[in-house]
Amino acid sequence: MAHSRGKYADFEGLRQQALALRREGLSRRQIRDRLHIDNNDILNRLLQGEPPPAWTKRPNAKDDLRAKARELRLQGWTYDQIQVELGCSKSSISLWVRDLPKPERRDPTEQAKLAARKRWEHELAVRDEERQRTKTAAAREIGNMTARELFTAGVALYWAEGSKDKPYDRRENVLFVNSDPGVIRLYLAWLDLLGVERERLSYRVMIHVTGDVQGAKRFWADLVGIDVSALQKTTIKKHNPKTIRKNVGENYRGCLVIRVSQGAELYRRIEGWWTGMVDAATGITAALSSGKV
Repeated sequence: MAHSRGKYADFEGLRQQALALRREGLSRRQIRDRLHIDNNDILNRLLQGEPPPAWTKRPNAKDDLRAKARELRLQGWTYDQIQVELGCSKSSISLWVRDLPKPERRDPTEQAKLAARKRWEHELAVRDEERQRTKTAAAREIGNMTARELFTAGVALYWAEGSKDKPYDRRENVLFVNSDPGVIRLYLAWLDLLGVERERLSYRVMIHVTGDVQGAKRFWADLVGIDVSALQKTTIKKHNPKTIRKNVGENYRGCLVIRVSQGAELYRRIEGWWTGMVDAATGITAALSSGKV
């Protein structure tokens, strides 16, 4: 000790140096090496009252787990549930949340309902994933379409969804109405295949009075590649209080009406194509029945 007192006779001066180095951010080891101090007790006295720099403080690896455990406990989770969720021991959980109020015991019936709902939500997620896999695989089966395939698809699509001539009401208009963007895209591709110029097409939105009219107009105009101002006057469908409508919400955009000007000749060809397809399909059915195919 006598040697130590002699070596560190100017204790106050040495302390000021040590404090200055500490405030510069040096660690205890760095200060000890810089000032040639080989006694930890002396070093402790030199740095007494001076907090360590922030970078020397080791972060607690469990701080995040502790915070999450407390959050879950406040939500009413049990120790078992928190342990399964976070993967930490019950003893740690107990220390972290012991000052928090215990969750109220749930009615067994309520717990059963909650468990059943969670199982059902999981089942729905599994079904949705399977549904999406099936759709994706089916889409790959189509691959590229030939012009012939698009032609026949378009004829069938028009005859299912388009305006048709009646013996008692001869109009022969090529008028198509649909709310499905994919159907509209396929129909326009078909018209392009037939050589119908886009300049012959007119567009009109038809939507329920409760829908977002302006949003629907922007959506359909963008889809067909025209300016909103090029759309004809919107047809607004009035609300019937007795009707419970399901086509509501932000995804409801009404229908798009597409008319081909001077379309009488085209309409007659469409009707003829459709008749030919029906005859051809009937022939295939007959051949299958007779075993010739």
